[in-house]
Amino acid sequence: MSIKKAYNDWAEGYDINSNKTIDLDKKASMETLRNFNFSKVIELGCGTGKNTAFLLEKADEIIALDFSENMLAKAKEKIKDERVVFKKRDITTSWNIKNDFADLVTCSLILEHIKDLNLVFKQVSETLKNDGIFFVSELHPFKQYSGSKARYETEEGTQELETHVHHISEYIAVAEKNGLKLMELKEWFDEDNKSEIPRLIGLVFQN
Repeated sequence: MSIKKAYNDWAEGYDINSNKTIDLDKKASMETLRNFNFSKVIELGCGTGKNTAFLLEKADEIIALDFSENMLAKAKEKIKDERVVFKKRDITTSWNIKNDFADLVTCSLILEHIKDLNLVFKQVSETLKNDGIFFVSELHPFKQYSGSKARYETEEGTQELETHVHHISEYIAVAEKNGLKLMELKEWFDEDNKSEIPRLIGLVFQN
């Protein structure tokens, strides 16, 4: 199943079904981004707008991108705020956003679906202002090594999505290649149980 079709199918139950990874991502995103000031935001892979609402607590303008029309439809149903513009985009192609636009670019749980990270990080660097922040929240590669990947439940059973493993060193290297400096790296654990494999990794880069 293509990634786009999978997310279109997942959209109906995305906000309803229990999912530890999605729930922890929201916590990680909120706790990390509350430490930064931002006005103009690019949200990559906004999905159903689960993180868009808290970004609006600080942002004056958000451009929220996703390639799934069904996910975007759900987001538009929930969030009716003139400060947000939802756009259908495949983020591995041109975003059509002017350079030096954003104080913050943020993405959650999408980079595992992208083989070539350079295509994304290059546009992040171009669209961020000087000293702007790029926040990445992703399934921890340790989880991927153990066989975890994005999945959702349907009446026909569990559907697993096509994914790519990106090592921590790869994130840092591709960021440096595009002029982004690592500011923060944090591992996020289920119920803060640090005796288990961390579920998520959070990375903050500065342009």
